[in-house]
Amino acid sequence: MRSVRFLVRALTAGTALLTVVAGAAVAQAAPAAGTEPVYDYTQAVREQVWVQTTVDSDADGAPDRVAVRIIRPRTDARVPVIFQASPYYAGLNDVPNHDDIDRDAPGARRGAVAGADRAAETITFAGYLDNYFVPRGYAVVFADSLGTGGSDGCPTSGGRNETLGMKAVVDWLNGRAAAFDAAGAPVAAGWSTGRTGMIGVSYNGTLPNAVAATGVRGLETIVPIAGISSWYDYYRANGGVVAPGGFQGEDTDVLAKAVLTREHPEVCADVMAALERDQDRVTGDYNAYWAERNYLRDVAKVRASVLLVHGLHDDNVRTGQAGQWWAALARRHVPRKIWLHQAGHTDPFNVRRAEWLSTLHRWFDFWLYKIDTGIMREPMADVEVAPTVWRTSRTWPVPGTRPTPMFPGAGGTLGGAPSGSGTRESFVDDPARTAEQLAGDGLGADPNRLAYLSAPLTRETRLSGTPTVTVRADLAGASPYLTALLVDYGPAERYAGLRSRPEQDCVGPGIPGDPGCFNRREYVTAPTASEIVTRGWLDVRNRLSAARSTPVRAGKAYTFSWDLQTEDHVFAAGHRIGLVLISTERDHTLRYPAGTTVGVRLGVSRVVLPLAR
Repeated sequence: MRSVRFLVRALTAGTALLTVVAGAAVAQAAPAAGTEPVYDYTQAVREQVWVQTTVDSDADGAPDRVAVRIIRPRTDARVPVIFQASPYYAGLNDVPNHDDIDRDAPGARRGAVAGADRAAETITFAGYLDNYFVPRGYAVVFADSLGTGGSDGCPTSGGRNETLGMKAVVDWLNGRAAAFDAAGAPVAAGWSTGRTGMIGVSYNGTLPNAVAATGVRGLETIVPIAGISSWYDYYRANGGVVAPGGFQGEDTDVLAKAVLTREHPEVCADVMAALERDQDRVTGDYNAYWAERNYLRDVAKVRASVLLVHGLHDDNVRTGQAGQWWAALARRHVPRKIWLHQAGHTDPFNVRRAEWLSTLHRWFDFWLYKIDTGIMREPMADVEVAPTVWRTSRTWPVPGTRPTPMFPGAGGTLGGAPSGSGTRESFVDDPARTAEQLAGDGLGADPNRLAYLSAPLTRETRLSGTPTVTVRADLAGASPYLTALLVDYGPAERYAGLRSRPEQDCVGPGIPGDPGCFNRREYVTAPTASEIVTRGWLDVRNRLSAARSTPVRAGKAYTFSWDLQTEDHVFAAGHRIGLVLISTERDHTLRYPAGTTVGVRLGVSRVVLPLAR
């Protein structure tokens, strides 16, 4: 009975508060107490159902069904749902990446095995969500994305069927879709309030973006962590074929084959073949295939609030994915909050555990229980500008940010006004060298790059947003790429990774095999003389449109413009801002034969940085 009374108090408090605010009786209500861990986790109800979707992606004549696992408090009261969808619960297949990275020697080498570093994402009913939130009156629901684990259908790396498969789960939780138990008997979600929040990291964070873009009712909020907003920008960039960091040669077909863990995977052979054909690794052009996987197109349909999280050193799902999604949500005035941390491709639970659990708890209480926890009156942005150094701001990019042009000049300078107009400076592409090697210290001549450095900064300068670069250049040779690197030159103790500690935090009660305890993590830092802050790529044949390749004439100058990845970075006083121009970026772009000559015209070329001082 205590649990039932708690739910009544929570719901009543939320309803009363909303009534007061709607009636404008007070200017700002005090935060209400949130949900408390009053339910016995060891007595939680655990069940599995199969939700029927509206798609038949494996073409077997029957609607695909989604395997769903549920853990919920044992209570007669209805409860809201925290929903994590994933293609990774059943593990991954070993699939070779494409062997066309070196375009001068096709078939000469094999890429890495897909999923080699993705194994950390292959969870079953693990993680902290159930241990922390079930005692607080939430159901936690896990579902296998189509074509994976116990689900029917075929995986398509962000295709429409995957979106509708996970949307069907939200519909079932709201009484709009059918589900069945293992014996085939219908199952209703009578225990659910219908209010659902989706959360996850990586692919698991991409599916919330996709489902929210359908406008499905009942999806009250999403928490996309390191999520994709457009799959084109994951495997392509401005007409060029690029790879997520560490996965050279991977593409949508490779990923789909890696997660194809359903029974009888052979039924998806035609779907896999279609993915390989339609993704077009030859031209890299944007087409209908990629448009289907672009959730930005449907941002106007988003009803859910968004707590967006991304690592500023994420080289897998790059920061541009967060930047463009955030900007689109802002234009639609979607209720939102953003966390940007210093780590790479990881959950903020591993970075700032106590603060993250508090924030997530108050966020879900607000949006799913309708308790005014005060979360929406707090600063919109929490940004970790250096390891363990956090700053908040009322909006993001931070207030006071202005587009600031800087111009490459003669002698390797980067200044606030054009200089050296008409001067042509050149370099020769060498795909054997990495971006880090080419960036170097930025000083002195290097035949394989052009580097331009600002004067030492007289005060701390913060970059917040998405830089753009414009280059007037000619190319002669095999490589169609232009790559821009924005570099912070100056000594500092910088992020170098995360490591596990032996100490554990127990975030909630557990059971044998799932104790609810997790090793702590800490940053690894290292003193370095410089850091590549952000980067961006262009296939020069797509200078007019990402959807259309137009050849360039060798030796003829063209004007090229493209975005770099979104970033938030503080340049310390005394440091220098550097712009480094190269062609091939070995770890991300395809590698054409060495020797392409690139000539850059000064005076017209520039980089525009969103700077706040």
